Amino acid sequence: MKKVYLGLSIAMLAIALTACGGNQAANSTATNNSTTPAATTTTAEKPAEEATKQETRAIKYLDKEYTVPSKTDRIVITGSMESMEDALVLGVNPVGAISVGGKFPQMFAPVTGQAQSIGEKTQPNLETILSLKPDVILGSSKFPPEMMEKLGKIKTTFPVSHISTNWESNLLLLGELTGKQAEAQKVIDDYKKDVDAAKTQLGESMKDKKVVVIRVRGGSINIYPEKVFFNPSLYADLGFTAPAEVKAAKAQEVVSLEKFSEMNPDYIFVQFSADENKDNPNALEDLQNNPIWKSINAVKNGKVFVNVVDPLAQGGTAWSKVNFLKAAVEKLSAK
Repeated sequence: MKKVYLGLSIAMLAIALTACGGNQAANSTATNNSTTPAATTTTAEKPAEEATKQETRAIKYLDKEYTVPSKTDRIVITGSMESMEDALVLGVNPVGAISVGGKFPQMFAPVTGQAQSIGEKTQPNLETILSLKPDVILGSSKFPPEMMEKLGKIKTTFPVSHISTNWESNLLLLGELTGKQAEAQKVIDDYKKDVDAAKTQLGESMKDKKVVVIRVRGGSINIYPEKVFFNPSLYADLGFTAPAEVKAAKAQEVVSLEKFSEMNPDYIFVQFSADENKDNPNALEDLQNNPIWKSINAVKNGKVFVNVVDPLAQGGTAWSKVNFLKAAVEKLSAK
């Protein structure tokens, strides 16, 4: 009798397993026929949901508020050489950067190794910028409104100031975008300490000296307003008195050699780049050989200093100020 029950149990178990297997196969077939499209739809909808929920943050720059993604890893710099210098100071590697003459200047090599050229300073390539999918764009306050509007349609664009006195705000902006606020603030604090030390080193005897910075562009001598180019470093930071001609300048201004000789400065810092004098590559040499130039006190006393910093330096940036201060104090204090 036990054998009969055992046989019946085995038979019933086999039937149950067969039925279960059939149901699983049917369920599997039903799943393959009906749930695959639903899974595809979910995958397709996920990026849209993420884009909708993308976190943003507000950044205040020069009294205006801008909305940017919470993470701004992909930075494009266009038009703003000031931002290029700030990137150099903070070690920020932009995905897109300004080229000069079709290539990245050697000065910016430490931060442009992985960058793509987005065009020249005044000729940004909008298609290239768009293809880089930036999180934020650092433009220039020199850009016309229509260019800023076009860039703004790609991504939030900051009109980074080209005015020297805004150098701290510019550096802190990049620091906030990249999470390097502390590094940016330290650069600013250290510079101010170095200025105090420089004043002590130069002493009171230098205050009455006439010191000017000129830029040879297009074969001509250019001077700048008191708050532009390297002038704030000399006049606001180190305390030298700006000549009347500098105080009267409203923008970059070409002055004749005769007029410049009348200023008769005691010290001259000359910035000269071959790229800015392509039509007159011998402009600096011709100037140095001119008898009128040779009559100036600074020239007669051997107090003319050419390119103490890279000639591409903008003057009113953290990089320019830190490096110019060091070089200028060394030259001015030399006997």
